[in-house]
Amino acid sequence: MAGMMIDFSMGRSFVTAFLRMTFFLNMPKFSIVIPTKNEEVHLPALLSTIKSQTYRDFEVIVADAFSTDKTREIARAFGAQVVDGGMPGPGRNRGAEVARGDIIIFLDADVRLPSSKYLEDCWHEMEYKKLALASCKVIPLSSKPIDRALHEAYNAYALATEKIRPHAPGFCILVRRRVHQSINGFDEEVVIAEDHDYVQRAARLGHKFGVLRSHPIAVSVRRLDKDGRLSIALKYVFVEMRMMTSGSVKGDMPFNYEMGGESQEHENTRTREQ
Repeated sequence: MAGMMIDFSMGRSFVTAFLRMTFFLNMPKFSIVIPTKNEEVHLPALLSTIKSQTYRDFEVIVADAFSTDKTREIARAFGAQVVDGGMPGPGRNRGAEVARGDIIIFLDADVRLPSSKYLEDCWHEMEYKKLALASCKVIPLSSKPIDRALHEAYNAYALATEKIRPHAPGFCILVRRRVHQSINGFDEEVVIAEDHDYVQRAARLGHKFGVLRSHPIAVSVRRLDKDGRLSIALKYVFVEMRMMTSGSVKGDMPFNYEMGGESQEHENTRTREQ
């Protein structure tokens, strides 16, 4: 009987070890998490740039806030895992909860990876610099001088504060999954600038942050077009001052904010009106 118990115990240990080995062997290097809401217009272009990557060891997770357009169908057709999302912070958390990769990359649906070597080069730079989390410089998907100037101003500020008070736009954050878990993800009580709060909390706990120089991330200017460039700039200055003096913004949203894109029907209507 004792021998049988030993054999059973050894067998169970073998099965457990085998399952663990299989799990880790099946883990991708990257989990790309994209929060969405009605993004059928913009999501395909992002997915196309993801598909073109030379580094193929990744999974894509779309955390969708109950879109009424074809966002979910587009994501599934690409092979992405689709989970229920919400506002950007909670949506990113829901996506990260099912992520299996060593590194989670949070992207928004209206960004583009500017190079087919984006994943490969960013990973190598993170490893070389021993970074726990990172972001990139930004470039606008616009040829307007004012848009380039605004994004360069952000880049200059992000680089200047990189070591003392890190900033990272939520549309491009790379983070080791263990670090995301150690800070309990995005604070879902923070209603604006939850991305800056996220990287600053991680940095305060000793996790090394850096702005990657390998490639910038290309981002849409649709919010600038919708809300106005001066209005957006003033909002960012207000929130930065508020965070520096009173901490992260919780409670009621101080500004009007609508997540996500337009449905294709609305996009077509706007196009016809122009």
